[in-house]
Amino acid sequence: MLPFPALFALTTTVFLGCLTEVLPAGLLLGMSADLGVSPSVTGQLVTVYAITTALTAIPLTSATLRVPRKRLLLALIAGFLVTNLVIAVSPSYPLILATRMISGALTGVMWSLVAGYAMRLAPPGLTGRALAVAMSGTPIGFAFGVPSGTALGELAGWRWAFAVMALITVPLLVWVLVAVPAVPADPAGHTRPLAASRLPGMRPVLATVALFSLGHNVAYTYIGPVLAGLDAATMLGAALLVFGCAAVGGLVAVGSALDRHPRAVLVSCTAMTATAIVLTGLSGGVHGLVLAAAALWGLAFGGAPTAFQAVTALIAGPTADAAQSLTIAAWNGAVAGGALIGGLVLPLGTSLLPWCAALLVLSPLLFSRRVVLSAPADQCPARR
Repeated sequence: MLPFPALFALTTTVFLGCLTEVLPAGLLLGMSADLGVSPSVTGQLVTVYAITTALTAIPLTSATLRVPRKRLLLALIAGFLVTNLVIAVSPSYPLILATRMISGALTGVMWSLVAGYAMRLAPPGLTGRALAVAMSGTPIGFAFGVPSGTALGELAGWRWAFAVMALITVPLLVWVLVAVPAVPADPAGHTRPLAASRLPGMRPVLATVALFSLGHNVAYTYIGPVLAGLDAATMLGAALLVFGCAAVGGLVAVGSALDRHPRAVLVSCTAMTATAIVLTGLSGGVHGLVLAAAALWGLAFGGAPTAFQAVTALIAGPTADAAQSLTIAAWNGAVAGGALIGGLVLPLGTSLLPWCAALLVLSPLLFSRRVVLSAPADQCPARR
């Protein structure tokens, strides 16, 4: 049986990290007006966060491989407490930007840590489900956390949204202290992330992660203009809600299949995402087709990051913690790259965006067939 109290504490940590990363997008106008900068400048709080995560995930994970996992987890949560509190009270945009960079660095280590932690806590044969439970904080954050934080920001001010995120960390620290068992530092602490990248099958997986995230973000970042170009701008809120709710369902579905068919799950998520993006472009603004595409897209996206992390751990074995940082760097680097590419394609016509995004998402299928599953899922990663 899975250790649900401990796993749910990790879920909440992931939820907090996800919300910290993306919430400024929902508070854009209020932050812009209060800080005296343009909305485009305020938007860099998300972009810089993602870039920092991508750049620091590998070196910081490498530097902390020998730190006991529970101690590191508590330190990261405390870091979220401090950084969100600083943002909540700071009157200065430069200080907030610098603090966001620190938060981005914390998040890169957090993603690498939580994936391996969850899988080490699970009994044999249930590592995929344990990972799915821990990572469910991401779709829950998109589906419920961001809308709730945005609503709070509109009602009470954007600073209260960050203050509440800071307050969440206080009971979370207690929860982790009480419910999460300690696990030792990475047993292969001498193995650095760049060495893990040379493992058989790892580079095709990293290419899959990067191109999937790149294509997804080309389309998702500019879904508003795409729908507007289809005369369906009024469907944006409903489409995002359907996407978020379906992502939770997708994660549940992936968790039940991941232990037995990890590569099939990875390929299915990739193919479904590309199909959903194309369906969005072909919907003609028909409301039912837009919502159907959003549901399919959410189902695929909800499971994809977990599938990527599970296959990474499966290939890396006892070096899973080091290898996860490679996946996180590839994913977050592509978040920023997707927004950049989408911004370059957008002036050429919104109808081109879905096709460009789908092509990027589909291209990893050429690599995924080369993924080497060198051991059964219940043997990796190394446990206590």
